[in-house]
Amino acid sequence: MAEYNSYRTAQGVGTRSAVIDEGLRAYMNRVYGLMSVGMLVTAVFAWGISTLAVDASGQLTALGSAIYMSPLKWVIMFAPLLVVFGFGAALNRLSVQGATMVFYGFAALIGLSISSIFLVYTAFSIVQTFLVTAIAFAGLSLWGYTTKKDISGWGSFLIMGVIGLIVASIVNIFLQSSGLQFAISLLGVLIFAGLTAYDTQKIKNTYLQLAGSDSEFLGKTAIMGALQLYLDFLNLFMFLLSFLGNRE
Repeated sequence: MAEYNSYRTAQGVGTRSAVIDEGLRAYMNRVYGLMSVGMLVTAVFAWGISTLAVDASGQLTALGSAIYMSPLKWVIMFAPLLVVFGFGAALNRLSVQGATMVFYGFAALIGLSISSIFLVYTAFSIVQTFLVTAIAFAGLSLWGYTTKKDISGWGSFLIMGVIGLIVASIVNIFLQSSGLQFAISLLGVLIFAGLTAYDTQKIKNTYLQLAGSDSEFLGKTAIMGALQLYLDFLNLFMFLLSFLGNRE
């Protein structure tokens, strides 16, 4: 009887583990799916805006002048940062569908803010850098998902690094130092490479802690996870582009 009870207990544990594994796979697929659609929205908007910003002779149109040359450029530059903070604060009050639309709207706004890369870099170097970023991101995210090592301790150091990058980038807007820009780009690649692995493990652990919660709440955490990985990918791409991109 004791052996039979032990068998039933082990069978029950195995069944629960299988359910959690299946749910985790579905959850991570949702996160990566949302992130991928967000990146597609960004790419389409960035390319579309860049084509409208110049005319056939290569001169800036009225739209291009407004976006890249007028004070509006500062609003476009910093608006995504404000949206991120606002999104995090309002997430609990939004439905899953509403939060998804806000995420895609944010991705479109990012596309507007980085559209100038199509005017600065060659299309080939942008595509090449995107593929390099995708390969690096996939490897880093896979490692963060599969590693048994607890890397949660990286978080505070990486966030401090991000804050330092933001401050240094703002300072360099006025200094225009090529040496400082190189250092920012190098540190940016290292920091967001670490954040890719860190955030992936964090998203996985979040699901394991919340498994069994209502689908609405899990849906919102999936969107937040997609936003984190989206930002990791985007920043990794932008910093790599400064190294690998060939200027027009």
